[in-house]
Amino acid sequence: MTPVELSRTVLRAVRRAVDAGELVAPVPERAQVAPPGPGGRGDYATNVALQLARPAGRPPQEVARILRAHLADAEGVAGVDITGPGFLNITLDGSGAQALVAEFLRRGARYGFVDGPTGDVVQLHHPREVRAAVTAQAVARILRSQGALVRTSCADEPDPAWAAVLGVSVDAHGRPGAPAPLKVNVRPVPAVQDPTPLGRDAARWALLHPASHDHPRITADHLVQRETNPLFRVRYAHARTRALTRNAAALGFTSAPGDVQDNATHLVDALAAHPPTLATAARHRAPDRLARHLVVTADAVLGIQHAVLPLGDEKPSAAHRARLALAEAAGTVLAGGLSLLGIDAPEHL
Repeated sequence: MTPVELSRTVLRAVRRAVDAGELVAPVPERAQVAPPGPGGRGDYATNVALQLARPAGRPPQEVARILRAHLADAEGVAGVDITGPGFLNITLDGSGAQALVAEFLRRGARYGFVDGPTGDVVQLHHPREVRAAVTAQAVARILRSQGALVRTSCADEPDPAWAAVLGVSVDAHGRPGAPAPLKVNVRPVPAVQDPTPLGRDAARWALLHPASHDHPRITADHLVQRETNPLFRVRYAHARTRALTRNAAALGFTSAPGDVQDNATHLVDALAAHPPTLATAARHRAPDRLARHLVVTADAVLGIQHAVLPLGDEKPSAAHRARLALAEAAGTVLAGGLSLLGIDAPEHL
């Protein structure tokens, strides 16, 4: 079961409890699932019982016990535990890594995207400022990945250099004094320097990686090819996943879902967190959340890259194939995430 499918399973459990009269509360639109935090257990955890406790007028632990009964017999769920103030910790049947890879095989570059339009219509309007323009464009892409219909507009005609160098585009623009001006709803802290000398990819990263309330750092550090540069790590990790596929083919084997063992736990967790990260970035209109998640995913890839291919006279095993499948899935996430930010993901670096 994938994170998206598990979220739907949790919501179905809530609906069954409400329909049975065991809970009197509105069914939430979403149920967040993520790898369990400190003190948790299992494959995923959800705080939906804490969400429902106040409207239901019951303690979170009691709500959790009600929901556990409906979750425990759901298809694909091996067990449900309650931890802390009322977190539901869910253990899935089979390998979480295998489920993730299976989902990647089905979804490809659209892993984490919602299926079809949600009916949400969003107007993003920003001032004539370069960081606001880049941010609005990235937010629009992320929102569209989550099924929203989005229109972007600028208070005045954008600088032509923003389109030529940074790839910025807007659906419409107006001029001061135009009738019925739109309300500005995208206004990050402005860039105090022109980012275009950095080029498209480094400039966009410099503007999008910091939170919107932080000042962007427009320096040549974003261009250096070393581990201290987060953008380089993300792009390098993506290139490494592609190289691993090529090298495996030269050794005569390909990827296959399977047990990756404990040394890939961080990467499994990072990939499982990708769909909720996209949803959160869309909800808060915060592309920086996606950028930071890509750094976490890249670091997890670089942590297992040396264990993917056989060493010396070692023969390719099921574990090598499984780790290669996971690395390939991570490469898809990194490339897709960078694309949503408007940044290229080269296969050779």
